[in-house]
Amino acid sequence: MTDHPEAVMIFAAGRGTRMGALTQTRPKPLIEVAGKPLIDHALELAEHAGATRLVANLHYLPDQLATHLAPRGVKLSFETDQLLETGGGLRRALPLLGPDPVFTINADAVWTGPNPLAELARAWNPETMDALLLLVPRERATGHKGAGDFDLGADGRLERGAGLVYVGAQIIRTDGLSAVEDEVFSLNLMWDRMLATGRLFGAVHTGGWCDVGHPGGISEAEALLAGATDV
Repeated sequence: MTDHPEAVMIFAAGRGTRMGALTQTRPKPLIEVAGKPLIDHALELAEHAGATRLVANLHYLPDQLATHLAPRGVKLSFETDQLLETGGGLRRALPLLGPDPVFTINADAVWTGPNPLAELARAWNPETMDALLLLVPRERATGHKGAGDFDLGADGRLERGAGLVYVGAQIIRTDGLSAVEDEVFSLNLMWDRMLATGRLFGAVHTGGWCDVGHPGGISEAEALLAGATDV
């Protein structure tokens, strides 16, 4: 098992229904923010973090994404039969990702400050952790609606709570996925099992983050990027 994950799973299969007309003819990851598609923001973070194996899952309008990603050397995991959610999607992609812990990152957000995947890599300890989630305080979760997801203990362990928002980037061991009987399932199922064994940890992103989950999130994200000194 490597100390530094080498593979990145980019979750890009969602239909983006909250985007309304913007996703009627194109998949959400190809919506542009600050002059480039959302998925390119995630790809650049993965490449700059030193990942050597890039994988994306596709479901809605997959041909458009496949064409866009082909020049970047991204391996594709197709979910055209049905959308498998994060857990099922990650498990289907394992032949492309390999057996070691992997980064995952959502393709519907932008970041400022330190590279979030590099932050995770610096904090990752495979001896004590089964997953390490990146979070921000609710007041810095631009574009996020609703409560937080977790609270962070003094030892870095997580518990369910409302103080911190999970921002769609993590390192996770994948060997437990095979024990899930359902084909379609969320990674929340894995996190709950890790919570029970004290092996779910968190780290706080020190920069900015914006969830581009609705049309208004585009302008919010562009404003965040425009105001950043270190993107």
